[in-house]
Amino acid sequence: MLAAKRKKAEAAAKAKKDAEEAAAAGEGDIVGSVSSPQKNDMSSAKPTAKLSLFMKKKDKKSEGGSSKKRTPGEIRIQKDIAELDGGNVARIEFPNPNDLTNFQVFVKPETGYWKDATYQFDVAIPPHYPHNPPKITCKTMIYHPNINLQGNVCLNILREDWKPVLDINAVIYGLIYLFYEPNPSDPLNHEAAELLRKDVNQFKLLVNRTLRGGMLDGNHFPRLVK
Repeated sequence: MLAAKRKKAEAAAKAKKDAEEAAAAGEGDIVGSVSSPQKNDMSSAKPTAKLSLFMKKKDKKSEGGSSKKRTPGEIRIQKDIAELDGGNVARIEFPNPNDLTNFQVFVKPETGYWKDATYQFDVAIPPHYPHNPPKITCKTMIYHPNINLQGNVCLNILREDWKPVLDINAVIYGLIYLFYEPNPSDPLNHEAAELLRKDVNQFKLLVNRTLRGGMLDGNHFPRLVK
């Protein structure tokens, strides 16, 4: 009888230890990357340019020992983030390291009209992600056919082409791709799209003016390049 009780106690202690180790494995720094696509179809894009991710270590004190049930979106985004590795075309930052559903993506194109400028995008993951796409807002004013001055982003996979098999990596590929291949055929800024179609050189001049903190149509753009 004593031997049976001792074995039962040892098994319980082992189960507790395994649970603590599993919980500890979910904490810590995460570093990762994704890459920019090579095709217009963002749902099947191939990566080439890299992205880096940074998240601070979780603060156990701030968690307060609570065991709040995670939404499907939180579970899925944690998996997506774990699959990233290092790079330098874009990076992700988490203002609150305990909240994976609200974060920022910073894109710095290496080539193209917006080369060397850095643009911030705020990302909000809905509770039913990946069945619903994330919400993306550009927080840095930009003169771009597919991003209007209010920060709305026109990207096919954020609308009718979104599928649950896609993930946050595909969205970031799409954001990067907009800087390399702006699409005047599906615009939000119709004036910019029209100019890009009719006069590429004039479009480039206006983009350069905005990148250097100039005025355009009564709007003062932030200085992003020297």
